[in-house]
Amino acid sequence: MTEIEIFEQNAVNAAVSYQWQEAIKFNKKILVKEKKNLSALLRLAYAYIQTSELAKAKKIYNQALKIQSTNSVAKENLERIKILQTKKLKKINSSKIFFDPNLFLESVGKTKSVKLVNLGQKNVLAQLMIGQEVLLKTKNRKVDVRTISGDYIGSLPDDLSKRLRLFIKTNSQYAAYIKENPINSIIIFIKEVKKGKKVANYVSFPVDLSNNINIIGEGVEEEVCCDDSSELDLDKIAEALTTEDKETIPYKQDDEDEE
Repeated sequence: MTEIEIFEQNAVNAAVSYQWQEAIKFNKKILVKEKKNLSALLRLAYAYIQTSELAKAKKIYNQALKIQSTNSVAKENLERIKILQTKKLKKINSSKIFFDPNLFLESVGKTKSVKLVNLGQKNVLAQLMIGQEVLLKTKNRKVDVRTISGDYIGSLPDDLSKRLRLFIKTNSQYAAYIKENPINSIIIFIKEVKKGKKVANYVSFPVDLSNNINIIGEGVEEEVCCDDSSELDLDKIAEALTTEDKETIPYKQDDEDEE
């Protein structure tokens, strides 16, 4: 393995572990030897965004475009930086996010990484940081994902939304965090915190999200039928939940949020 290959491996490993200062160090070492290494330039610029150094990131992305004028990654992130600078945000305050390297550890049936649909405004998406906690809000038959301050980010896919709404109705709780933050493709990580009694024997995130959904729906409906204050039509939800799903999503417990 050559010296460049070793630096590259270290740079990639650092980024995968969200160790941005290490990623910056190794990508710089590559560029000392190969000034036009496009991959190193893109990794370096992205690491600068994560450490709130937007001016440096912008400079590096522009260098990348001189090498490959059509590079979509550089263009997308320059758009992100432009939005942040237009909003007069001096920098992304990543110091408020205490990132735990073990945050995204997978646990079968208890965690799920999901790509959001129906994304919100770019000025909100541009400010999202990896490791940032987000909220899951139930609304009608879907689950919205919002920032702590209430800004809309996107929604969970229908199949997962339907399943989690039933679980949340039984007082199950979930936590969710930004895992990947390209401005046009947000992925969140959701993990089970606690399951309600009615669904204690069921898995939150099975491979087939429709698994046992009718039984779960009936159990929740039984609980709700005795609660005159409930207006949730679980009959229809359980029926709709038989649809087989494709992808899963992150979620945090919340009551019906009818805005």
